[in-house]
Amino acid sequence: MYAVIKTGGKQYKVSPGDKIKVEQIPADIGADIQIEQVLAVGNGDQFKIGAPLLGGAAVSATVLAQGRHPKVRIFKMRRRKHYQKHQGHRQNYTELLISQIASELGVFKAEPKASASAAPKAESGSAGSDASGGAAAQ
Repeated sequence: MYAVIKTGGKQYKVSPGDKIKVEQIPADIGADIQIEQVLAVGNGDQFKIGAPLLGGAAVSATVLAQGRHPKVRIFKMRRRKHYQKHQGHRQNYTELLISQIASELGVFKAEPKASASAAPKAESGSAGSDASGGAAAQ
């Protein structure tokens, strides 16, 4: 399940559980927000497109952080004219966690993350023993 949303003058393709950085939204960290500017929704072979927006569709998100992007340096120079101009800019952003997408196709929620740290340890341990066993045999 995915949706195409519009916020901050930009469009984003999101799915439940995605983390995205959007233009700054005035909201507190941990607050739940509703994005109702949904342009399209898709689920497998089903697809709905708005004209321009889908009625009744909404995306719920949780604000994870407010921050600033890395500095963009602006340098202007005119050769042979002794003109140099230095400037910098940092854009503010809001990081969102998409928690659910609701539309005519249904309501889809983000799946809670399982303990993923246990599975890689078991794989790396078995792979390490195979590699060391093979090296000892030679």
